[in-house]
Amino acid sequence: MTMMSAPVSPDADEVLALRLRALAHPARLAIVRALAQTERCQCGQIVRGLTLAQSTVSQHLKVLKEAGLITGTIEGPRSCYCLDRDTVAALAAELVPLFSRLVATPAAPGAGAAGNPDTREGALV
Repeated sequence: MTMMSAPVSPDADEVLALRLRALAHPARLAIVRALAQTERCQCGQIVRGLTLAQSTVSQHLKVLKEAGLITGTIEGPRSCYCLDRDTVAALAAELVPLFSRLVATPAAPGAGAAGNPDTREGALV
């Protein structure tokens, strides 16, 4: 049994790739985990929790913010960041069906999919 899915737009794949790249660094994963423990965190608190320079942490925060995974505000001399839980939930919801499709057993050759360009051998989906 093959699992048919709606095509994913190139723009949606770009956003997904941007978010996955943002999470593809141990320091950024640590930041996201720390922000998940609270509603809001000052940049200084994040820096104290990592063994990185403040400027390095700021660069990681910028990447996470550009990917839409966190939001940030400036309150006086302090920058405060929080996890965008809606965006993280949407990302999780996208990954479950993606990985389900990736681990699914491919259809047997000649199972009626020969005319479908997305299922031909070597075709990019």
